[in-house]
Amino acid sequence: MADDVDAVVIGSGPNGLVAANLLADAGWEVAVLEAADEPGGAVRTAELTAPGFRNDLFSAFYPLGAASPVIAGLGLDRHGLRWRHAPEVLAHVLPDDRAVLLSRDVNRTVASVEKFGAGDGDRWYAEFQRWQRVRDALIEALMRPFPPVRASAGLMRALGPAEALRMARMFVQPVRAFGNERFTGEGGPLLMAGNAMHTDLGPDQAASTAFGWLLSMLGQDVGYPVPEGGAGKLTEAMVKRLGGVVECGRRVDGVVVARGRALGVRDAEGGFVRARKAVLADVPAPVLYLDLLGADHLPARLMDDLEHFEWDDATVKVDWALSGPIPWTAPEARSAGTIHVGGDFNGLAMASTEIAVGKLPRIPFVIMGQMTTADPTRSPAGTEAAWAYTHVPRGESWSADRVRRRADRVEQLIEQHAPGFRELIIKRSLQGPGELEAGNASLVGGSINAGTAAIHQQLVFRPVPGLGRSDTPVDRLFLAGASAHPGGGVHGAAGANAARAALARNGLAGDGYRLLMRGLHEIFY
Repeated sequence: MADDVDAVVIGSGPNGLVAANLLADAGWEVAVLEAADEPGGAVRTAELTAPGFRNDLFSAFYPLGAASPVIAGLGLDRHGLRWRHAPEVLAHVLPDDRAVLLSRDVNRTVASVEKFGAGDGDRWYAEFQRWQRVRDALIEALMRPFPPVRASAGLMRALGPAEALRMARMFVQPVRAFGNERFTGEGGPLLMAGNAMHTDLGPDQAASTAFGWLLSMLGQDVGYPVPEGGAGKLTEAMVKRLGGVVECGRRVDGVVVARGRALGVRDAEGGFVRARKAVLADVPAPVLYLDLLGADHLPARLMDDLEHFEWDDATVKVDWALSGPIPWTAPEARSAGTIHVGGDFNGLAMASTEIAVGKLPRIPFVIMGQMTTADPTRSPAGTEAAWAYTHVPRGESWSADRVRRRADRVEQLIEQHAPGFRELIIKRSLQGPGELEAGNASLVGGSINAGTAAIHQQLVFRPVPGLGRSDTPVDRLFLAGASAHPGGGVHGAAGANAARAALARNGLAGDGYRLLMRGLHEIFY
């Protein structure tokens, strides 16, 4: 790989690979430097458990990826990517073994929600109709740099000022408040609350409706698809499209800066890679600013803000090789790719509150994936490759024994709703917060979203109060990871936004862009 290129991309997670592809499409010579031994960041697959069982190491289902215009624009189907779907999207299993179903057939979702409250099916369908009106403009608004002027105009045209204002209010509501206003039963709100808890937001936290509603509507629209053959196939397709400029096992130790401008990067062996036009960092914001840059190159106010940067919850993950499908008591769960288990609405709220006060939830909320149900290539015929993860408090010590005990508690919970589950286990693999970070350095302390999804760290507050953009106070240095707007999830938007900013900085109006950014940074920092 050449050590003198147009752009250096630090990290080969999905955002880094998207950024590299877009810059290469613009004719730039790009180098991607990856610390791990293989590319992909949190989008990787391996035989963790038993031969023939392909387990996704970290992330697994990709509704945001399937809906993302960024991912779609890469044409990855021409490079081997094929999406697969389970027969049903998601089932939330309640303590009494009733279940509410999310389906790509909206009528099936409506019928399931209706069982929990008379008239709730129609109310759910009204939400789906609202989604259909705003879908394209909303996705564009969420994935573009803030403020998304053009997309916001599209939302206004689709809804009108009065309804747009009401939707904005809805998005900042806790799921409980939204559910109390819209539904009479628990089914609809429970689907949204469970989906919100894919982030670190419980059902009583502001803006949990935004994430719960969005993921629920996406599930009915594009499903919760998985790449055929494993999550790593998504990475493989992006690397193939890029054409072999990812250098693995080369950890970046610092960004080299002179006169306020990024000149390139220094690797762990002391080597230097010059970046003629830009450095893009697909790493968490604290890693970029505190570890790769340092205080000498940053405004004091930014350093103060970083002291208040808030990570999302830590995570414990279990992968299994199972000798057969999970024998759920609830029939809805047998055909769903994703399963939520561990509580009714108040049970989810309790688990979230326990984590917030630093306690390990007595009854964990568990998000599961039945991967062979979604993609039969994941394990031998008649078997199931499955996983589960649960959030735990940050900052605690997680010994191997403690991880094992939490995994045992997860298995005990599943066994209550699927008698005979434990007898199916051929082998399991465990990852606590430490193991997750060791496998992917961007999963700091077991956090999977590079920062809290709470409203105080979104939009112009992500990663700190500022522009809501990928630009940094250092000229030609761009934050391309999930700590930047629009945040976590495999959608590539943060990487795309960083690539567009780098191209704008180096375009015909480059000097004007630089002066504008310098002026804005002086205002905020």
